[in-house]
Amino acid sequence: MKAAHRPKPPRNPAADLRGAGRLAIDAIVGVTHLVEAMHASIARRPALLGGPIVAGAVNGTAALVYRGVRGVTRAVGGGIDLALGALASALGEKASTPARETLVAVLNGVLGDHLAESGNPLAIAMRLRRDGKPLELAREALAAAIPAADAKIVVLAHGLCMNDLGWKRDGSDYGADLARDLGCTPVYLHYNSGQHVSTNGRAFADELEALVAAWPAPVEELSIVAHSMGGLVARSAHHYGSAAGHAWPRRLRKLVFLGTPHHGAPLERVGHWLNLLYETTPYTAPLARLGNVRSAGITDLRHGSVLDEDWQRRGSGAKRADPRRPVPLPAGVQCYAVAATRGRAHAPVRDRLIGDGLVPVPSALGRHRDPRFTLAFPASHQWIAYGTSHLELLGQAPVYERIRDWLAA
Repeated sequence: MKAAHRPKPPRNPAADLRGAGRLAIDAIVGVTHLVEAMHASIARRPALLGGPIVAGAVNGTAALVYRGVRGVTRAVGGGIDLALGALASALGEKASTPARETLVAVLNGVLGDHLAESGNPLAIAMRLRRDGKPLELAREALAAAIPAADAKIVVLAHGLCMNDLGWKRDGSDYGADLARDLGCTPVYLHYNSGQHVSTNGRAFADELEALVAAWPAPVEELSIVAHSMGGLVARSAHHYGSAAGHAWPRRLRKLVFLGTPHHGAPLERVGHWLNLLYETTPYTAPLARLGNVRSAGITDLRHGSVLDEDWQRRGSGAKRADPRRPVPLPAGVQCYAVAATRGRAHAPVRDRLIGDGLVPVPSALGRHRDPRFTLAFPASHQWIAYGTSHLELLGQAPVYERIRDWLAA
């Protein structure tokens, strides 16, 4: 089914430039810090031969130069930021484009924690949306935005470096298709995937609580369909929503995971170990800062962390194997898992288990060699999409049919 035309979300060109300008200034300052650290490491050896006087002269002069570069960069950046801030107020908002939405989503996935902490206008604020437009979570506003709101709600949560418009793929939209086939009302989560999973989980729990409270019809059933990191955010949201005594977890009936790295993704582990290698010598240690540019959300994918304690104890550079506290599947909720693999059904076991290019099959199905971490999906609630990549989970008829049948059961 072809998806209907989507109204484009608002944007402000000057605010975009302002955000990009801030990011460029931050990058220049960060590179200056990196070069200064490498300079100090390299200069330290000759200075040992020349004595403390030479060392002081070399490092002192260099420090003044680098401090000057950073000072000028920040001063120029501050002036540009003020000018663009005034321009943004004058220009107002204009329609966004799919290309911009994609670029901002990727940027948030890679640097989203920094964007949020620095107040960058490019940081995505979590919202529930429909047709790319934020929903105001008040009863009258929802009734106006969704005149035919059904008693059954399905919320779709996207993955890392993606946005809610990504559910529209290859001529289909799982949310629109479920509305057509099952008579439910779809709502789409839009969030900054570079922030910690637990940070997004808490915010998602609050959004769902506000949504259920303001829904124009009595809510009989809430379901969540989550792709990739979105599944971790959903598990985190249920944990924190239940702990806070929210009402929505009692309405949650079904939770479908598509390629969710419940026990991590190998690519993030590779990046982590490369960082540890950089730190083994004084000459390459400054380069580890480049690896640490990875967002908090990405580092959470090392093992599939969903709680604050997981990353608070771990730290981005910690050497612990797996610092997570086990979090089981939500009690009383029917949970389903779809894994994808590029291998074929009759291919060797190694090819079938290798995964979809990002997430291994055991991780997507919640399997773990430590029984404490294993997620108890019943056999009938697991399914493997063969010959399928991670992103192809969003646009294939067999995957949709499996989701539809599970939600209809």
